[in-house]
Amino acid sequence: MSEKEEKTLVEAVVVFPIRDDGALLFAKKTMKIGEGCWNGYGGGLEPGETPEAAAVRELEEESEMIAEQANLEKIGMLKAYNHKSDGRIVQADVHFYIARHCKGEPKEKPDMITPTWFLPHEIPLDELMPADKLWLPRVFAGERLIVTVHYGPFQKELLEPVHIEVIERFNEHGEPVRFAELSEKLK
Repeated sequence: MSEKEEKTLVEAVVVFPIRDDGALLFAKKTMKIGEGCWNGYGGGLEPGETPEAAAVRELEEESEMIAEQANLEKIGMLKAYNHKSDGRIVQADVHFYIARHCKGEPKEKPDMITPTWFLPHEIPLDELMPADKLWLPRVFAGERLIVTVHYGPFQKELLEPVHIEVIERFNEHGEPVRFAELSEKLK
């Protein structure tokens, strides 16, 4: 049996389709980052691709559901410092979105199985990636957050406390608008 390869991404996306009743679509990851955990659909950006285009592409590749960029809402930004087995630290920026008005029914894929709709209070928090259980419920409740995490090899454990910054919102370019910036502009 060969040793597992550690996935390295420097910019990625995660997208959760959301129904009109507020239920969010999760699937169990079977490989790579988040293996064995419930998660949204996502992956790395291709060269020249925007995060929004990557979210639409990844959702279709991993679930066969169709989303439009106009129906994406950025809900969070994760700055992950991934400590690798060889001692390197790789920083990855992960853009989190919800996608409204998706077309089609989710299909199971080899790396994303058991697609399941959860209302926010039903999400199995103990089966998410270690940091996600601390902040995803907050973004699903309407807060907009920038989260900084330090993961050990294979993102299985947190090496430091999770830092959570509450922001006002993300602007039309996906950039954070912080409360201090907003109050300065109002003066």
